[in-house]
Amino acid sequence: MAQVITTKSSAPVKNTTTRRTYGKKENSKPSAPLFHRINYILMIIGAVILVIGYITLSGGAAEDPGQFSEAIFDTRRLVVAPILMLLGLVIEIFAIMWHPMSKKKNTEATETPQENPAE
Repeated sequence: MAQVITTKSSAPVKNTTTRRTYGKKENSKPSAPLFHRINYILMIIGAVILVIGYITLSGGAAEDPGQFSEAIFDTRRLVVAPILMLLGLVIEIFAIMWHPMSKKKNTEATETPQENPAE
């Protein structure tokens, strides 16, 4: 007599009809914004300082193209403008990297009861 062999496994079958989402949890709260208001204000200040630096750097052209102008060696163009541009870049980097503490963390730290050893 022939013996019948079945190919069904005894392990439970997973439901393959559900769509999987990778990288996001279904029950998670929305995340906090990447930048806060102060970050955007600092970015705008840094951009304005950069623009002022570029405007300070411009100019110094002679009226006659065949004539040499000493105005390109002005202190404003050689010292002040690069300092303004470097300051603007530092402010931009600081505005991107800085993460202000939220108010919720500050209030939790101040509301914790302090033990008084005198009592």
